[in-house]
Amino acid sequence: MKSFLINSIYPATEGEGVHIGTPQVFVRFQGCAIGCLNCDSKDTWDFTGRNWTLEEVLTGIEDAGGERMKRVSITGGDPLHPSHTDQVLSLVETLKERGYFVNIEAAGTRVVDEIFNKLDFISFDFKTPSTGVKTRVQALNKLIQNYPGKFQIKAVVETEEDYRATVDMYNELLSMNSSLNFPWCLTPSYNLNEEFPLERFRNVIKWNEEGGSLFRVIGQQHKWLFGPDEKQV
Repeated sequence: MKSFLINSIYPATEGEGVHIGTPQVFVRFQGCAIGCLNCDSKDTWDFTGRNWTLEEVLTGIEDAGGERMKRVSITGGDPLHPSHTDQVLSLVETLKERGYFVNIEAAGTRVVDEIFNKLDFISFDFKTPSTGVKTRVQALNKLIQNYPGKFQIKAVVETEEDYRATVDMYNELLSMNSSLNFPWCLTPSYNLNEEFPLERFRNVIKWNEEGGSLFRVIGQQHKWLFGPDEKQV
C-alpha cells in the first residue's frame, strides 16, 4: 500500500499566478531537498511526519470541500521529489477518474512526464538568483515543446538582478522557439516577517514596462489578506 507523506490538506483561494482568485483544495506534500533561500514554507522541507493512505488523502480532500469545488492543487514541499512521484501519480490518476481539475506546483527542477501528461495544468517555477537555485533551460524548453496550453511559468522577483535573469532566460528560450505563447508571471517577493513591500512591487512593474512588458506581474493575494506568515490560506 502506498504511503503519502502529507503536510496538510485544506481549502483556500489561489493567491498567485494566472488562476488567482480560484477556490480549490490544496494537498501539500511534506519533504523538499531544493533549499530556496527565500522559501516561505521551510516547515515542509524535512521528510518526516504523518503518513497517509490514499483513502485518507481522498477523504481529506472531500472533507475540505473537494466534491463541491472539484479542483485540487498539489503542492509542497516538492511534490515531484523522487520519493513522492509514485504517490502523486496515483493521486492524480484517481482524482482525474473522479472528475477533478488537477494542478501541480512544480519547483522547476524536473519535468516528470508520466505525471505531467495526466494533469490539467502545471505551474512551473523559474528560479531567480535570490532563491540560490538555478533552473535549467532544458527543463523549461521541454515544457514548451511537450505541454503547450497547459502551463505557466512563475518567477519570484526580489531584485533587479532577478528581473534581468528572468529576461535573459526568456530571450534564451525565444532563441530556441519561434515564439513563446504561454503566461509567464513575475511575482514580487513578499518575505516572512516583512511589511508589504510596496516599493518592490512598483519596481517590478516599472522594470517590466521599461523592458517591453514581456511578463504579467501578479502579486500574492493571500499574503496581502493574511500577511506573509499565515499558513493554509
